[in-house]
Amino acid sequence: LNFTIQNFRFSTANTPKPQVIITPLHVSHVQAAIKCSQKHGLQIRIRSGGHDFEGLSYVSDHVPFVIIDLIKLSEINVDAEEKTAWVQAGATLGQLYYRIAEGSKNLGFPAGSCHTVGVGGHFSGGGYGFMMRKFGLAADHVVDAHLVDAEGRLLDRKSMGEDLFWAIRGGGGASFGVVVAWKVRLVTVPSTVTLFTVIRTMKQNATKIVHEWQYIANKLHEGLFIDVVLIRANSTMVAAFTSLFLGGIDRLLPLMQESFPELGLKKEDCTEMSWIESAHTLAGFQKEEPLHFLLDRNSSSSKGFFKAKSDYVKQPIPESAFEGIYDRFAEEEGQSAVIALIPYGGKMNEISESEIPFPHRAGNIYKILYLVAWGEDGASQRYINWIRKLYGYTTPYVSNNPREAYLNYRDLDIGTNNHGYTSYKQASIWGKKYFKNNFDRLVHVKTTVDPHNFFRNEQSILPLPSRAPKKIGA
Repeated sequence: LNFTIQNFRFSTANTPKPQVIITPLHVSHVQAAIKCSQKHGLQIRIRSGGHDFEGLSYVSDHVPFVIIDLIKLSEINVDAEEKTAWVQAGATLGQLYYRIAEGSKNLGFPAGSCHTVGVGGHFSGGGYGFMMRKFGLAADHVVDAHLVDAEGRLLDRKSMGEDLFWAIRGGGGASFGVVVAWKVRLVTVPSTVTLFTVIRTMKQNATKIVHEWQYIANKLHEGLFIDVVLIRANSTMVAAFTSLFLGGIDRLLPLMQESFPELGLKKEDCTEMSWIESAHTLAGFQKEEPLHFLLDRNSSSSKGFFKAKSDYVKQPIPESAFEGIYDRFAEEEGQSAVIALIPYGGKMNEISESEIPFPHRAGNIYKILYLVAWGEDGASQRYINWIRKLYGYTTPYVSNNPREAYLNYRDLDIGTNNHGYTSYKQASIWGKKYFKNNFDRLVHVKTTVDPHNFFRNEQSILPLPSRAPKKIGA
């Protein structure tokens, strides 16, 4: 059994282990596992790629549990003429991209750059990538789904109804059932795209350039996506600007000169390639490595002990505040930390906050991912404390009421459910951060489709108690 755990925080001797790991070969095996788990009072955890930042897709702290690992449900059928694909939930993004490119050189899909992420969790939490400003999220392109509900029924979009179909596209599928397959609408990509990564140090005015980036990142041409990664290297802070442009160098250079001359982009910084080659490069592969490496679900660099958090930024952060961030990176724990600034705008501004449960649309300049990694289990608390302090420091500069967060960067610090009865008020502490006003509709859907709260975890959507039993049993 391939059971790669991405976050080693959840693979220590003390991590609770499942009673059994089920790897269904057919949807009927999922249905049987649900029925059997209910009969024996077991919780289930649903795992597609194993990238859940807090391990909720493969660990349950307080009760006996079963893992339904969808790794074998990974079939992909691309219809290049219809520009759609059916993707089973255990397939990875790399596998999806490779199969799309096999079917057509001018079709792509707007999802993440980490090729080992399973589509099940990625799509159901929103799912973004380097084409987000042009096309929106992965979840914005889901047109049908197959889901097994708490009664063991296999439903499609028509039989599950529009409310439940709305909820699983960004509201987290694991609160509502086991999504076993997704139908997605593909997007048309140009024959040539351009990538660049430009690195600037403090001596090269990195802080000033990052500060300027904030004013244009969400206003650039929608085919141009530039993110920023801040790390500490050789006792100084370094900013890496990585970009995907949906077009050639000849169009990109004048756009950059007009919109972001501060970066000083040169022709030699840029590389033209096909869209599938860009997916391969952004996944971290070298040019000489074959494209079929995208199919390998084990070749991930993101394994290790880590803790992550997220934020949304509506107003540019002052230069002086970046200096304060750098001071924290100078501490020992900061040597292995990273901050990524992910630009919004473009298509993201055009989609309503309530179109799907993912609410972070117009008004956001960028999202922040904070991540710190370390080498051994004994150091965990020290590094977790460090990132919490950094998160505390940035409080004045990010969204508030609620302080928004991204579901796929799961963070149990922002609030959790009790193990018995949890009130709506308590659940909305974390629920409003992920979903804003969409949380109430998610609760309504949950109350309708899973009133006894069979599908649950530390941050699952809760049914209203008027319809559910007061004490939630098995």
